[in-house]
Amino acid sequence: MMKNYLFIFAVLAVVTTSCKAQNIIAEGAELTLVSDQYEFTEGPAVAKNGDVYFTDQPNDRIIKWNASDNSVSDWMKPSGRSNGLYFDNDGNLLSCADEKNELWSIDPEKNVTVLVDNYEDKLLGGPNDLWIHPNGGIYFTDPLYDRPWWKPTENRIQERRVYYMPADKSRITIVAKDFVMPNGIIGSSDGKTLYVADIGDKKTYVYSINEDGSLSERKVFCELGSDGMTLDNQGNVYLTGNGVTVFDKTGKQIRHIEVPEKWTANVTFGGPDQNILFITAMDSVYTLKMVVNGVRYKN
Repeated sequence: MMKNYLFIFAVLAVVTTSCKAQNIIAEGAELTLVSDQYEFTEGPAVAKNGDVYFTDQPNDRIIKWNASDNSVSDWMKPSGRSNGLYFDNDGNLLSCADEKNELWSIDPEKNVTVLVDNYEDKLLGGPNDLWIHPNGGIYFTDPLYDRPWWKPTENRIQERRVYYMPADKSRITIVAKDFVMPNGIIGSSDGKTLYVADIGDKKTYVYSINEDGSLSERKVFCELGSDGMTLDNQGNVYLTGNGVTVFDKTGKQIRHIEVPEKWTANVTFGGPDQNILFITAMDSVYTLKMVVNGVRYKN
């Protein structure tokens, strides 16, 4: 009963947010529960047809949301304790495979290629979230959240960083550091701007992306960290944690979307027109119809 009450409250909050806020939610749209049959949902990634793949890490599985009929089904189990996900330009699903601190590429037939399993012969802290540049280069965050399935080891990198792997997958390099706990990451569709959330320091930074993949001009975008992130076609940035908080391109908060669960882990745009906000929150996943669109794929 309590959860139903909270859900009704969240719907009202979405609908009654101040009219001065930017109109990004479709008129009359309500937060819709897709399923609450999970333990901890994360890492939503949109495929070219609008379907969304997301993870339930404690249960070691990747789930597929079918945009055409709003159904969900297990897609891959076990999944290497997958966390953050993102599709590359060839339709492979890249995964932050947390079981062994690896970065995976999973092809449509579910064959796995390990792209990263160490840096300078040391285990990573645990790749958490990633974004793929239009040119195929991969950026990923590497925080450190102790996992019950890890074995004690002294051979683990202690610095919290962001890494970059070029499209030829020849190496990884450090492109950003000096974080407390970097987590969410997303980049602009033109490949010129990267956002990195330091959830441990309650800040989100914005960087310019250089031709060689390196980053420069680090600036504080807003005084809020995030577990996961996405962008819309107006340049608005969506951060998670306490529901979904939306900032315009200047870093000004323009909207807050309440979610019943105490923690919202991640968010993306799904559906054939990428106008469905897909939200992962604890044991549940939700959708919300939007006026704006995602920018992952262009017609």
